[in-house]
Amino acid sequence: MLRSINKKSAYIPHNKAKLIRGGREYFTLLPKLIGQAQRTIHLQVYIFEDDETGKMVGAALMDAAKRGVRVYLLCDGYASKDLSAGFIKELHTAGVNFRFYEPLLKSEHFYFGRRMHQKVLVVDGHYGLVGGINISNRYNDIDDDPAWMDWAIFMEGPICGALQKVCINLWAKPGQIAMKRSMRHDLPEIPVAGNSPLRIRRNDWVKSKNQISRSYIDMFKKATSNVIIMSGYFLPGTIIRHHMSRATKRGIDIRVIVAGKSDVKLAKHAERYMYRWLLKRDIQLFEYTKSVLHGKMATRDQKWVTIGSYNVNDISAYASVELNIDVNDPEFAINVQKQLEDIMKNDCVQITEEAYNKKYNFFQRFIQYCSYWLVRIIFYLFTFYFKQRSSSE
Repeated sequence: MLRSINKKSAYIPHNKAKLIRGGREYFTLLPKLIGQAQRTIHLQVYIFEDDETGKMVGAALMDAAKRGVRVYLLCDGYASKDLSAGFIKELHTAGVNFRFYEPLLKSEHFYFGRRMHQKVLVVDGHYGLVGGINISNRYNDIDDDPAWMDWAIFMEGPICGALQKVCINLWAKPGQIAMKRSMRHDLPEIPVAGNSPLRIRRNDWVKSKNQISRSYIDMFKKATSNVIIMSGYFLPGTIIRHHMSRATKRGIDIRVIVAGKSDVKLAKHAERYMYRWLLKRDIQLFEYTKSVLHGKMATRDQKWVTIGSYNVNDISAYASVELNIDVNDPEFAINVQKQLEDIMKNDCVQITEEAYNKKYNFFQRFIQYCSYWLVRIIFYLFTFYFKQRSSSE
């Protein structure tokens, strides 16, 4: 039960955990969980589009609301701003509690760059999904168009009660204490479900939380043999680079899977400028080529995994609201490492220093250099303003 949590480690014991791949597997499980809900549904997501995938998920939420389930849908006010008024009206009419997180030009606060980037589903406080997957055709397998590569973790057990509390706190606006108490009162007793110790990790600079960044730093510090990172937008800041360097000096084998195809060209050029830094430190580098890479996951020593919405860059570290799950379970970690190694072998191209020098001429490297510094300036503007605002309140 939740009372048995080890406060020092923050791991919650007695859960089941399963790795879920984005695309068909995820979008088969998601409506199934919504369909079996009896009491409450919390869905919080960065991007929600009313395309085929969005309408399918929306229909499942509306059906749940019509049968008396309390449904709370929170979407980011910037990334989901194109949701049609007609679709939102349908949700409200069906009984879905819908709102935008910090809608642009309508929010009581405006933190430049602070967006709700987490992707979370909690059903009845018993079942949960956390990952990097948005509600959109891009993340689903539609006809012959493969989904963007992404991951989620499916959880059953006491962790989901704690996750529901996180969702309640984000749903209820500051000052709505009575609403929070009412929603928390509805939390059920959650039985033991398995043997996996899990913990919720959050990044939100305004709330003085940098737990996910700390998990990554601890991963490099504690590694004894190997680390594998998959990150769709990999541009580590100074602190993470420092700990990566120290880990390689201790002989830790670090492998990084990055996007070969990217939806953000400027960021990809900037990321390629970082390749030489990585290769000089004997960090093995793999570009995923099968589709756009959007996944965010890391593992060490076949013992530990972190998975969620956090990208290894300063926007996730210092601006966005992010949520990851840490899994301290060797059985789960061994499965994750095997899947990542299969992807590196079958769906990636390894980037060596020789291959990089052959592929990119002086002009292309200059473009990468300019892109890198432009992105760093953008990151600085986002996070500096954000830190200034948060420190003054």
